Order: sequence, then C-alpha cells, then structure tokens
Amino acid sequence: MQERYITCILCPQGCNLKVQIDDGKIVSVKNNGCEKGPGYANDEVFHPTRVLTTTVRIRKAKLPLLPVRTKRPIPKGKIFEAMKVLAGIEVEAPVTVGQVIYSNILDTGVDVVATRDMN
Repeated sequence: MQERYITCILCPQGCNLKVQIDDGKIVSVKNNGCEKGPGYANDEVFHPTRVLTTTVRIRKAKLPLLPVRTKRPIPKGKIFEAMKVLAGIEVEAPVTVGQVIYSNILDTGVDVVATRDMN
C-alpha cells in the first residue's frame, strides 16, 4: 500500500490529507476537514492539473512583458512544455485583459489569455 500526503487547496482550511492507495485505487482519505477533500485527493493523485501563470514578450508597449494565464487548469505534466511554447512567442500591443494570446495550448483545449491591458 502506498501512502501520500497532499495539502488540499479547495477551501481556506488547507487540510493535510493522508491518502492511502492500493492497487491503483484510493482506499482511504483522512484528515479532511470538509467533504471536498476526498474528491480533491482523487484528482490530485490521478489527474493533477494546474493553472499556468507566466509572461510573454510584447512589442510596442510600455513594458517588455505581458502577464498571461491559462483560462482553465492544464495537466500538471504539461506545465513546463507549455512554458517553453509561450517563451517562444511575442505579441504586439495593444492587448486587453482576457484577450486570447495562444489558442489550445498543447492540444489541451485551453486558451492562454492576457491578465492585463497593455498599450
């Protein structure tokens, strides 16, 4: 049996979940202070995702970098590859908050959007 400790981030309690995994299945989740813990543990163990927040280069703007993020979480295993893709692009001002900067990053179905207006 495998045991993992995961900090749940779904509510302000930040519970330190004790997750027991046997034969590829979660058999126990302990230390959850609310009902969200077991679902979070399942997602984090088998399909971890993260929202990527980074910057891309921008031309004709007051600042050289534009802050961006994925509209939804992407698989955790694709974060560094997505960062490499975004490091290779450059956009041109003006840009508005929410504007799609990169569509369907790494075929995840998730767009990367600007998080700031930039002129």
